[in-house]
This record gives sequence, C-alpha cells and structure tokens, in this order.
Amino acid sequence: MTDLSQIVKAYDVRGVVPDQWDETLAELFGAAFVQVTGADAIVIGHDMRPSSPSLSGAFGRGAAALGADVTEIGLCSTDELYYASGALNLPGAMFTASHNPAQYNGIKLCRAGAAPVGQDTGLADIRALVEHWTAEGAPEPAAAPGTLTRRDVLKDYTAHLRSLVDLSGIRPLKVVVDAGNGMGGHTVPTVFESLPLDLDALYFELDGSFPNHEANPLDPKNITDLQARVRAVGADLGLAFDGDADRCFVVDENGDPVSPSAITALVAARELAKHPGGTVIHNCITSWSVPEVVKEHGGTPVRTRVGHSFIKAEMAHTGAIFGGEHSAHYYFRDFWNADTGMLAAMHVLAALGGQDGPLSQLVAQYDRYAASGEINSTVDDQAGRLDAIKAAYEGRDGITLDELDGLSVTAADWWFNVRPSNTEPLLRLNVEARDQATVDRIRDEALGTIRG
Repeated sequence: MTDLSQIVKAYDVRGVVPDQWDETLAELFGAAFVQVTGADAIVIGHDMRPSSPSLSGAFGRGAAALGADVTEIGLCSTDELYYASGALNLPGAMFTASHNPAQYNGIKLCRAGAAPVGQDTGLADIRALVEHWTAEGAPEPAAAPGTLTRRDVLKDYTAHLRSLVDLSGIRPLKVVVDAGNGMGGHTVPTVFESLPLDLDALYFELDGSFPNHEANPLDPKNITDLQARVRAVGADLGLAFDGDADRCFVVDENGDPVSPSAITALVAARELAKHPGGTVIHNCITSWSVPEVVKEHGGTPVRTRVGHSFIKAEMAHTGAIFGGEHSAHYYFRDFWNADTGMLAAMHVLAALGGQDGPLSQLVAQYDRYAASGEINSTVDDQAGRLDAIKAAYEGRDGITLDELDGLSVTAADWWFNVRPSNTEPLLRLNVEARDQATVDRIRDEALGTIRG
C-alpha cells in the first residue's frame, strides 16, 4: 500500500510518478474529492508534464464514477484553472508539480470559487478516504455516472485578466519572458496578444522534462538566461514564470532581480488607487516596505502566516483587495482571492508603461531595506532549535518576539524570521535590516544558534 503521508502535503498532493502514485490512486482521489466536497460537477486541468494527461483523465473518471459531471479544460496554467473554478463556480483540480523536478507530479485542489483546500479544509478527509479505499476496495459507483466534457477557457481567462488591468495605453515596451518550458509558454502568447509589447520568448516550448533549466525562478541559477537576454537585447524588463505559471518573477532593465516584496508594494499601491481604504494581506517574511506603502496609500495592512491557504482565508475574512507573498505569489479579490502571477505581471507592465522612467527607478521607492534572502538549514530537531533561538533573544531590551509562523524576532533596525518546513527537516531563515552590514551580522548570529 502506498504511504499517502509521503505524497499528501500541507496543501496539495505531490510525489514521484509512478513510484509513489499512479492512475489508480488518481482515480481514487477523484472519487474522494467528489465525496468530500459533495460536488455534482467539477473542473479539471493539467500542465505539460508527460504524466499529467493520464493522471488528470484518471481523476476525472473517478469523479464521474461517483456521479459528478466533469469539465476538462486540458492544458492550462494553475491560475487558468482557478479562473475556471471561479467563473464556473465549480470545485477544481489542477494536475501539476509546479516548480518541482520532472519526475514529480501532483494535484492542487480548490472548492467552488477557487476557495482553498488544505489539511483542515478537506485534504485530510480526502486522504483518509483514499487510504480506506486502497485497503478495503474501490467505492461503489453512482447509479448514474457523471459526464465528461471538454472546454477551452484560455480566451475567457485572457479577457478577464485584460478587464482588470488596462494595458492599451502604455508606451511600447520590450519584454523578455522566460517560460522555463512550462505553462507560461501556453498562456503568455494569448494574454499579451495585440498589446504594445515587443515579446522576446525564451523556452516557450512545452516540455515537462525541463531541458533548459528547472522551472523554479526562486532559485537564482534559473534566471541567469533571462538576465543575460535582457541585457543583450536592451529590454525594458524580464519576466520568469514557474512551471505551472502561477508565480511570476521580475528583473529590471539591468537584469537585476526585483524583490517580490517590492512587486507586492507596487501592486498594493495600484490596487489601493482603485479601492481606497482597502485591506492588503502580507505574510510574515515580506519586507517592512509592504505595510509602510500600504499605510502611505491609505490602506490597512494585515500580517499573516506563509502559505496560500492562510492568505486566502485571511482575504476572505477581511475582504482584502490584494495579498502578496515574498515567494512571488500574488492574490487578488477580483480573481476570487486566488493567486495569479500573470495579473501581477500585467500590473508591472501597466505601471512601467504608464511613465517614462526605467523599471529600476520605478521600483526603488518600494525596495527600501537590505535582506538576506531565504537561507535553509538542515536540523535534527526543528522545535528544539526554535526554542534555542527564542531563549537567545527573549528578554533582550528593545526586542519583541512573536510566534505567528515559526519565530519572528524584531528590533528597531532589523528583524528575522525562522520557520520550519512542513515537508523537510529544515529551518528557513529570513533577515531584513536598514543596511547590509546589519543583515550580515544578524544573519550570522542567528545561523550560529540554528546550526549550533
């Protein structure tokens, strides 16, 4: 029997195919998804990985066997699947392993209206059902099976995005886009069609073996081709999408990476111009710049844990207009509180194309502090190491601690956060300060305790 604890993560299903899971399990997941959600209809899509069509098809068969009508939208980005879930008001399943290596695949699940499914909102129940059926036999099929229907939503998805950000009046821009052989190669040509953009396409061929580099722009080595191309052709900016194209990373005209926190602040300012006085969600490792900019533009910042289920839940609770994470996930109320890197990219293009200066100058007002980036440390005892850090800083003058997500330690001129990975024996450290020398000092001090 497959150990589902190895593939059912905090927010999705993810594992090696076929070693950890296959079509048989996918079919059971489809049935369990329908039973747990009570859905009489669902929508499913998949990315370009070789195993995605067969796994997606098996999931659909499992759902239909329990009586649900299945709309298959085929090749799509994850945010395109969220669009379909929102526009059709159906629970959805996206087959992708996002930025993970080629041998992996997974499922991202959502309820109707792109509402999140996490451990406490259905995923644990789905896992329990699949484990039961794996041990005891497949579920009894419905008296009347559901139907399977194909539908292409790419043009409707594009029209919705274009209705949210007007790019028709921007100045012409030269844009390099690195799709990493992922789903950005499918969505970008349609979304950017007829806009005043000179598009330079890198790795738009859909290829789940990722022959050029991993589709993970968070790792600096995977954006070096983009940076070099921006410099070589004199582009105004570069955009890099991850494998399922729900995240977007930006480099400026010099090929230098733009902090996702700066993009969060820029988009927040633009959304607050449309929705004065709105609430903006940011997680506990975004820059101090984000709440500062939100307040400066008349909004209310709300800090939350890292992770899409927490961001989406807080957006629903507060009615927030926008939310951003330092991992380059960007969430919009006008997109059913779901994350879409494409819409964030369009905001950057609109902001840049609406004025004459370069991107580096535009984002400087939103990038105010020095930062370490995320540093991972392998540890034997996550809880013990966190307790050691807490003991090292607790009671120091001028320092506050909070445990919203891991441990955050804050002083007048710096802060750091250490939080455990949900899936690996790691602690993740992020440091920010008013200058680089302070970042280096606090980083080394914290790592000394973490790795002590």
